[in-house]
Amino acid sequence: MSSTQAQHPASFRDPSGFLFTHESILYRQVNQKYASEYKHLIESGLYEQLAKIGRLIAHKEVDIPPIKAASAFKILQPEVIPFISYPYEWSFSQLKEAALATLAIQKRAIKAGMSLKDASAYNIQFHRGKAILIDTLSFEFYEEGNPWVAYKQFCQHFLAPLALMAKRDIRLSQLLRVYIDGIPLDLASDLLPKSSKLNAGLMMHIHLHAKAQSKYADEDIEEKKQKKKINKQALLSLIDSLKNTIKKLEWNPAGTEWGNYYEITNYTDAAFLHKKELIFEWVKEREPKEVWDLGANNGIFSRLASEQGVFTISFDIDPAAVEQNYRQVKSSKEENLLPLVSDLTNPSPALGWHNNERESFSERAPADMVFALALIHHLAISNNVPLQQLADFFSDTGKWLVIEFVPKSDSQVKKLLQSREDIFNEYMLEDFERVFKSRFTIHKKIHINESERHLFLMERR
Repeated sequence: MSSTQAQHPASFRDPSGFLFTHESILYRQVNQKYASEYKHLIESGLYEQLAKIGRLIAHKEVDIPPIKAASAFKILQPEVIPFISYPYEWSFSQLKEAALATLAIQKRAIKAGMSLKDASAYNIQFHRGKAILIDTLSFEFYEEGNPWVAYKQFCQHFLAPLALMAKRDIRLSQLLRVYIDGIPLDLASDLLPKSSKLNAGLMMHIHLHAKAQSKYADEDIEEKKQKKKINKQALLSLIDSLKNTIKKLEWNPAGTEWGNYYEITNYTDAAFLHKKELIFEWVKEREPKEVWDLGANNGIFSRLASEQGVFTISFDIDPAAVEQNYRQVKSSKEENLLPLVSDLTNPSPALGWHNNERESFSERAPADMVFALALIHHLAISNNVPLQQLADFFSDTGKWLVIEFVPKSDSQVKKLLQSREDIFNEYMLEDFERVFKSRFTIHKKIHINESERHLFLMERR
């Protein structure tokens, strides 16, 4: 392996091939072991069908030195996904769409003589506003009578968390941070309300499935295969049953702290418009390739960048706000906006084997430009984060910073201080500027009309 080549740390489990980088470009090595399956994927037309409808990542075959020549069959260069996100960062509708996309892919695969050997949520990403499979090597030959080998994994990665989010509590999606191979079905069965047993799909695919797992846990694998023979029509019916069960799961994005934020904000129409005009112009002037909007709520300000063709990630702690944001992405067919759930005081950590399989929030930085709008007072006052640490954090997160300072005289800050002692002696405009100048050059400072607030454009030193 040359110094310019490196195998991707999350790509080591599948003997069919792996991802690697060469001169900072991502490639996939297809091993000789997978040659027959890859040829069938291409020659059957399955790859072309799925790539054409945006359900499988497009690639081109390239002629570069393989990273492991002895086992190499082909080298692929996949289309670039601008930002890798994870299931515990998705809204309810995102996880639901990812589940339905996986089932639709499996159904097409069976008709082409193949089947998904993996049904991991980590194999799905959001690209141009759609859920897309990024693992080209997830397909194996379909053999009549064989069960779907990824059925259990699908239920753990998709159905169990969706059922818990819909039937128990939306915040249970965060169990996926703990169980990175999906929520165990016995745990999901125990956590779901008893009424969920009246749902035929949940009864079959979670409750009875969990019992069957326990009952046959010690059986020989070959014995299991013999017992579980299932013809093609029955397998397609199983997929349809999963699809119908998932389609019926619903969650109404309401009742959370920030779900109706813009209905209770203290902005006047003039202040709101002035703020939007400033941000739009600064994005236009600086032409960032990527924007991270931290504390984006339902994405109103994120769209000032995405509608200019800038790929924008719209982070918020509130699952209802993120759900509303993603529903707008779908209804408006937006391709440059990715809403995600993130708690900046406890962002996504590095997870998996050797803490290398899933990147942390910080490892996916820096962005070209970061928005921190109506945010700093929540971090500094509600969460006691000192201004210097905030300056350090934003400096690590992006090159350009559009940040709004909300002073103590602002009604929103007064609300925060109503229930606690004001120990924030250095939370003043002059303190903010002094501290942030240690990490940034302040290019613009504008007082927002009809408000107590200032908007800054800064550049990391």
